[in-house]
Amino acid sequence: MKLLSFLPPGSPDGPARYGAVTDRGIVDLTARIGADFPSLRALIAADALEAARRAIAAATGADHDPAEVTFLPPVPEPQKIWCIGVNYRDRNAEYRDNSDLPKYPSLFVRAPTSFVGHGQPVVRPRQSEQLDYEGELVLVIGKAARHVTAERALDHVFGMTLANEGTVRDWLRHGKFNVTQGKNFDRSGSIGPWIVTADELSLDRPLDIRTRVNGELRQQDDTGRLMFPFADLLAYLTSFATLMPGDLILTGTPTGAGARFDPPRWLVPGDRVEVECTAIGTLRNDVVDED
Repeated sequence: MKLLSFLPPGSPDGPARYGAVTDRGIVDLTARIGADFPSLRALIAADALEAARRAIAAATGADHDPAEVTFLPPVPEPQKIWCIGVNYRDRNAEYRDNSDLPKYPSLFVRAPTSFVGHGQPVVRPRQSEQLDYEGELVLVIGKAARHVTAERALDHVFGMTLANEGTVRDWLRHGKFNVTQGKNFDRSGSIGPWIVTADELSLDRPLDIRTRVNGELRQQDDTGRLMFPFADLLAYLTSFATLMPGDLILTGTPTGAGARFDPPRWLVPGDRVEVECTAIGTLRNDVVDED
């Protein structure tokens, strides 16, 4: 099942709705089960996929054309957005510092306001010209988790989506010990277009990931080459924090970001970034300058 949050045509100011993408179009689940589950995050927290399936099966047609709605990040107001740094094997070598493979994952957090949905403009901020792309696979948590083992960790995954974890490179070193500033500019990244539920994915098998800029392939890898696989990430995160339904985990980007070219290839207004996974779909966004 593909689940999304969106604004219907003619409603640019909301309220937001959620639904399912089917072969016929978008089935509006807010209209059918919204009284019980007012948002996609509420549906996830209630473990109510069966209610969504019944509503989709009962629908006589689609309510919206995907080409006419405004896509939002699929999970409204997630409690936590964890981001994993340097997780594909070639990324460690890409830093050229002769360091050993890390013992533990590198972590930072992002605010929901730093992301837009599929098809919405990603913003290059007025403070910098060094906006970069990072295509990533994203885990969506379905059940609260603390102190889970790697063997049971994937039981807590609701599904997966995609992200362009946009980064303002020269702001990553404004503070001595953190990268938070460069990772949290408003609307500098994107998430979407939808969540593919875990029952339609093989989370224990490699998933591909590709990033294109203006049609040019820049990043390509698969999760069989992660230094910290999905289950290990969940086990590590839940060793110190409780993961809640709707929390997002961005699992790392492959080699090939713009900063690694000589000279660097920063995003400029008019560029189109596409992040793809065969099992999920394509997240597409154009770049604009901040007003």
